[in-house]
Amino acid sequence: MTLTILYGLLIPFAGTCLGAGCVFFMKKSLNTATQRILTGFAAGVMSAASIWSLIIPSLEQANYLGKFSFVPAAVGFWIGILFLLLLDKIIPHIHLNSNETEGLKTHLPKTTMMVMAVVLHNIPEGMAVGAVYAGLITENVEISIMGAIALSIGIAIQNFPEGAIISLPLKAHGMSRSKSFIQGVFSGIVEPIAAVLTIACADFIVPVLPYLLSFAAGAMIYVVIEELIPEMSSGNHSNIGTLSYAAGFSIMMILDVALG
Repeated sequence: MTLTILYGLLIPFAGTCLGAGCVFFMKKSLNTATQRILTGFAAGVMSAASIWSLIIPSLEQANYLGKFSFVPAAVGFWIGILFLLLLDKIIPHIHLNSNETEGLKTHLPKTTMMVMAVVLHNIPEGMAVGAVYAGLITENVEISIMGAIALSIGIAIQNFPEGAIISLPLKAHGMSRSKSFIQGVFSGIVEPIAAVLTIACADFIVPVLPYLLSFAAGAMIYVVIEELIPEMSSGNHSNIGTLSYAAGFSIMMILDVALG
């Protein structure tokens, strides 16, 4: 069980590292179409993971509330939305293909703020993985090992393009390949840290697990709507981002249902 949990926590981080490693093999930065494909795919995976891996288990965990079983899911979801909104207002960052900084005013380099934008939405992903494995550790009957692994694999799949999306533009901004790779890896290391911290609080988490699962879902949906969908739709009209979103959504849905 311990090794399974360790692998489950590291799988998403491995996805980021592999994606960031593209900087050693690709000579040019990603073109607009490729960025749309990767961003749309990531958005689809996150959306499906929010529903099948987080919100539905949250509702199942609260079955004892009867017709009010929706309360933990709804409350946790909105807390997650507001939490990410708060981080969005506080953490200095800049989104891909944008020159407008967000968060508190700072003199940090643009490349650093690009990394911070990714770190911002890796926090809820790490908490989501941690919450699921916390339930698994405490032998919560509603969470299976394969379901937890499915979530890890799904997030790793969306982390791969995410790692490439952050490391390649950094190289295009003049950073060396090795430093671009390190920054890409750094953007993803917050996930296992957030997961471990969540698991460390397992005894306190289990009683409020339905709220925490939906909290992570709300935080992830905020990122999808506020950041990923605008990025996949920017520029001239194209359906490629929408199709990539649908592909990511369906793959994550299949993973969760087949393995869960």
